[in-house]
Amino acid sequence: MTAVEQHPRHRLDELLQNPVRFSIVAALDRASTLSFKEVRDAVEITDSALSKQVSLLEGAGYLAVGKSFAGKMPRTSLTLTKQGRTAWKAHLATLREIAGLS
Repeated sequence: MTAVEQHPRHRLDELLQNPVRFSIVAALDRASTLSFKEVRDAVEITDSALSKQVSLLEGAGYLAVGKSFAGKMPRTSLTLTKQGRTAWKAHLATLREIAGLS
């Protein structure tokens, strides 16, 4: 392994380097489970943009998407999975290491 490959940036999670996905996971880390609308409003993006990012995070196993109904109204909830929480914590630790805070 060369000195370049040993730099902590190589341990950053590629999915979480995207600012929108980073913000989604940060919101869910603080709240555990949020509705689709709550995440959309917290991150300040459109439904379609959130839907695309949620699909990527769900596909990676970082989010669980729940579907339910309140009366006849569909409700979507987003929850950070154990795998997602582990990836989030490792990503933050690496950022802190790069910043010299660890």
